[in-house]
Amino acid sequence: MTAPSSTPEFERILIVRLSSMGDVIHALPSAAMLREAFPHATIAWLIEDRWAELLCALSTPRAGARSRQRPLVNLIHAVSLKSWRHSIFCNHTWERIAAGLSDLRARHYQVAVDLQGAVRSAILARWSGAPTIYGAVQPRENIASMWYSRRVISEHLHVVEQYADLARAAIGRSLPIPEAILPCDPIAEETVEKRLSALGIREPVILNPGAGWGAKQWPAERYGEVAQALAGQGLHPIINFGPREEALAKEAETASAGTAHALSFSVGELIALMRRARLFIGGDTGPMHLAAALRVPIVALFGPTDPARNGPYRTPSIVLRHPMSTTSLSHRMEPDRGLLAITTGEVIAAATRLLERSGV
Repeated sequence: MTAPSSTPEFERILIVRLSSMGDVIHALPSAAMLREAFPHATIAWLIEDRWAELLCALSTPRAGARSRQRPLVNLIHAVSLKSWRHSIFCNHTWERIAAGLSDLRARHYQVAVDLQGAVRSAILARWSGAPTIYGAVQPRENIASMWYSRRVISEHLHVVEQYADLARAAIGRSLPIPEAILPCDPIAEETVEKRLSALGIREPVILNPGAGWGAKQWPAERYGEVAQALAGQGLHPIINFGPREEALAKEAETASAGTAHALSFSVGELIALMRRARLFIGGDTGPMHLAAALRVPIVALFGPTDPARNGPYRTPSIVLRHPMSTTSLSHRMEPDRGLLAITTGEVIAAATRLLERSGV
């Protein structure tokens, strides 16, 4: 099905993109496009609670007038599907689910745009009561299309552009893809500034050894070796790590021979950190896509995922991918052979070249 030929007059719009970090960031330009097309509309976002900081600073209410702390949406509907599954027999869980779904339906959205393309996101979009639901003709989970009233064809490869096609269909006309807009949390900004100042660091180089699954992880000790080489050039490397990545970060920090600090940040703090970054080095992960959204130069290390679809978008970058790597979305834990074939020397050379090219 195709989009209408003229721009409708929507007053209440629901965006559905529950997770993950990188995919929510990929969706931000589409949300900005909807905001541009419908400047006075109430735009809400249905999202997993742990990623809500990508839309709204922790210290800011999740509903109300937009501000720098919540720049794109008027309202956030947060769910915690993972934790709910683990406590499904608890009365309190069912009370939270019922309250959340009741509030979602009570808003009377006129249109929902499902950017996730999963069964759970499609069902939630339908539960909202929106009479019109936009989704991809070939969503990530094919059965999800059963819940769409408008099915959109996209001929683009990169996921940012695929999402933009869904937004354009809802808008009813073509618009250029705008920049991603992220919240600015004054508390997080101050916290990060103090942490970096205590370490004597300005404009850090961020190395991110973690990844969603093992096949996407370049060896942690190699990140440490890269950090050591870049520190020798007068740069200030930081090894960023998230939950359950402590061992990876420690391994990289040890291999850096004391030249890099392993640090962990909240989502809001990571946004603040990335705004100060001089360079990012890492694989296909949420932090890499955050760096791209903030136009940080990136050395991207790709293995089983396709950089044409998931690579750094609209930022100075060098993508390293060995011909031995083949595209696969299976969550294998064993390291990708092609990714292992990328040497520390190649990464160091790419980082040096990118910094020279970027003029920083």
